[in-house]
Amino acid sequence: MRGPLRVGVVGLGVISRFHLAALSASTDWELAAVCDLNPSRVADPPPGAAGYTDHTRMLAEADLAAVVVTAPNDAHARICADALAAGVAVCAEKPLALDLAEGEALAALSRDRGVPLTTAFHRRYNSGFAALRHRIGERAVAEVTVRYLERIEEHAGEDTWYLDPGRCGGGCVADNGPNAFDLVETLLGRAEVTGARVEYDDAGVDRRADVALRAGGARARVLLDWSHPGECKDVVVRTADGQVWAADLLAGRPAFKESLWHEYEGIAADFARRVREGRTDDGAGVSALRLVGEAYRAAELGERAAR
Repeated sequence: MRGPLRVGVVGLGVISRFHLAALSASTDWELAAVCDLNPSRVADPPPGAAGYTDHTRMLAEADLAAVVVTAPNDAHARICADALAAGVAVCAEKPLALDLAEGEALAALSRDRGVPLTTAFHRRYNSGFAALRHRIGERAVAEVTVRYLERIEEHAGEDTWYLDPGRCGGGCVADNGPNAFDLVETLLGRAEVTGARVEYDDAGVDRRADVALRAGGARARVLLDWSHPGECKDVVVRTADGQVWAADLLAGRPAFKESLWHEYEGIAADFARRVREGRTDDGAGVSALRLVGEAYRAAELGERAAR
């Protein structure tokens, strides 16, 4: 495919602005359409883009090569499936779907139709994380710790669905877990959960979690917190030779969510390559859903054993 690829964005909540900015700034993309159930959000679409309140109509009319799905988590599976069935490539915000079964169905549809599907794991494109990987080089990794700590109310804004477990898929494990698990698997390859502790609030939302994982001979730990004062996102790696390496994912970008701008530019560039090369499901979105499910089950088993 030559020239800019026509793309639509479905869902104009708090995260959409990072996708819109990255797509608009890229020569790979032509922002052709935006869609949201709220008419006020599409009443004044970006220049050159048409506004829709129905994603199926957008898919039928806008002549798109791709869509970016930033709708609430519970809408991902339906929107992604409709796009893939229409032959339109998909980049979905994490998590890819609410559970592993939905994610596997989307991956199968992607493969069957030969249509690209990827998940927007923006932290893998962080410059600090890239520098960490470069410093580690070919050294064997023995242990990885990922911290993903924030106060969710500060990040959710008007998107209150984050605090509805039915719509979010859970809480911090379901929504922030995928980004952290993806960093672990980017460094170590396929991982498995070996234990977990999860804390819930009175509304049934998991607010804190401590998840242990193993990948081959390496160990990993993921710490999640939705009640943390301020924000902390970092990765610490201990290599087999005893050296310790760290990356603060927010370093050098102190403003609120400032690090996301360059990370979403990385998503836009990688998604364009996948579409042009016709690369179907990348597997990472489904793997993250698997680890989310394993973490919840491990925590439940741990609680039962403690009773």
